[in-house]
Amino acid sequence: MKTTFDFSDRSFLVTGASSGIGRSTVELLCASGANVVAAARNVNELARLAEETGCEPLMLDVSDPAAIDEALAEVEGFDGLVNCAGIALLERAIDTTAESFDRVMAVNARSAALIARHVARGMITAKRAGSIVNVSSQAGLVALDDHLSYSASKAAMDAITRALCIELGPYGIRVNSVNPTVTLTPMAVQAWSDPAKRDPALQGIPLRRFAQPHEVAEPILFLLSDAGSMISGVALPIDGGYTAR
Repeated sequence: MKTTFDFSDRSFLVTGASSGIGRSTVELLCASGANVVAAARNVNELARLAEETGCEPLMLDVSDPAAIDEALAEVEGFDGLVNCAGIALLERAIDTTAESFDRVMAVNARSAALIARHVARGMITAKRAGSIVNVSSQAGLVALDDHLSYSASKAAMDAITRALCIELGPYGIRVNSVNPTVTLTPMAVQAWSDPAKRDPALQGIPLRRFAQPHEVAEPILFLLSDAGSMISGVALPIDGGYTAR
């Protein structure tokens, strides 16, 4: 895997960094010369990631607003943020509970807003232009069975992206979302191993395959880089054409 991005002397915070898209993003950023604070709940995986990449690990439960405030109360050194932490609790709309809905919204949407608040404040104080990327989903753009809570959280994340875009733009801070299809993290490989579930989903994707984590991480790096310097407020599908239908 090769990258042409140069993030020397730039610093980024990546949440959800211990696996999947978040981990791949940290790996690519570190390989591109960036200083990366990698935040997640899994202490063991964070330690392994730090040993492999040289990132700075940060144990953080993004569902806890007090923990976010404590960890990020006075941050001024970042040039950007990748909000990648997320959970999926899939259930039929008629089976949705208040508890599951609130839990998904807290992790996927509320944490993105609260963490962006701290990072953006620090960037503004330090007069550092930069980029924020929120990792959303194709489920925020189209309706999917059994995805009510998840879809609502990702649509909210896209709305957060747009709100941040217009408020932070005057400070030179760009904000975008990426909206991937099923991405083959270790958990997703297992979840989509049943042909009865997998094959119909693949038929809805014109490229007839799911995404690999690096195929989402690389567009994230593009949006963080100067190559995307005039792109802000977009929700970028990384879905093999799924949402084109």
